[in-house]
Amino acid sequence: MCDAVAVDLMAEDGGSHRAATAGAVGLLTASVDAPPAVRASDGGHQLSEWATVADGVPVHVLSVPLPDGERVHGMLTAVRARAGFGDHEAATVHFAARLAAVHLGHARQLAATEDTVSHLQRALVSEPGRPHPNLEVASRYLPAGPRALVGGDWFETIRLHYGRTLLVVGDVMGHGLDAAVDMNAYRSTLRDVASTDLAPHRVLRQLDALAAGDATRRPATCLLVRVDPARGVAMFAGAGHLPPAVFGADGSASLVDVPVGPPLGTGIGGYEAVTRAITPQETLLMFTDGLVERRGEDIDVSLARLVAVRPPVGAGADAVVDAVVEGLDAQHAEDDVAVLAARARPRPPTDLGAVPSGMPGGPGQPTVER
Repeated sequence: MCDAVAVDLMAEDGGSHRAATAGAVGLLTASVDAPPAVRASDGGHQLSEWATVADGVPVHVLSVPLPDGERVHGMLTAVRARAGFGDHEAATVHFAARLAAVHLGHARQLAATEDTVSHLQRALVSEPGRPHPNLEVASRYLPAGPRALVGGDWFETIRLHYGRTLLVVGDVMGHGLDAAVDMNAYRSTLRDVASTDLAPHRVLRQLDALAAGDATRRPATCLLVRVDPARGVAMFAGAGHLPPAVFGADGSASLVDVPVGPPLGTGIGGYEAVTRAITPQETLLMFTDGLVERRGEDIDVSLARLVAVRPPVGAGADAVVDAVVEGLDAQHAEDDVAVLAARARPRPPTDLGAVPSGMPGGPGQPTVER
């Protein structure tokens, strides 16, 4: 029907650029700056005109706008050598242009939505609360790609009484705007519940109950760690989340055996906490599944690759995160990645106030709490 075709798209500044070509592209030189093509995009109606290429071959140029409502995305230009377009052929080109315009409109709308959601999520995850000065913290958020649907990965740090800090990493199931909105809801609710100074597993119980009461709320996995540098202990509780890792001063790592509870929002409950000693020479690493999971790979193999990473001896929180991100090639992960690392800076307990013996996690409390 035609010997060559080109698609030119309009830019936001009013200019245009050639996005695609097919066929005998040499014939398109007659239409690059042809008045019909320009007037078609400006006027919103098809135009045709005879033109001549450099070697004297006559061609017929048919320029058809790409309309989407009141907006014209650009133009489709069809070129035919030596013969003009009949009415049926021109109608076919016009139909193809309208169909292409609809798909272009959908693609641009999707891209705009993804950009909005991506900016929203990055603003949320890039502004965690400030921990107490006795804790060194480093974090990273790595989206899966510039055009991937944004997910619900997030992290947070919350100051508690007596120099303690609550570290949080979570992942709302699914992608897109709904996941980002639910992520923000979980984060906001968590801040409110954590302000009551409950133990991590009790915080999860309240979060689960509140989320289960909202039928529109998506389930989410979550890991909480309450770090007390003055006493050298950390309390862990998880809701369907992967376990954290602890890197020693020599760079070696091990996983923390955290009791696995159901994801938040299921209403099942049953969360437990475990307490572990932690020293200033150790770095705690929390993360979402995008850091380690790879398609077709068993999760135990994935976690083994994590603990096999060896940061430099004596590395701080930032250096540990850098080593893990590089060692697991997280920049090219198939899913979004959120990483939160923490390293205690010990202070004399008298500077922070004594921890009451009856408080959860205080002296004399069991290693595992229910």
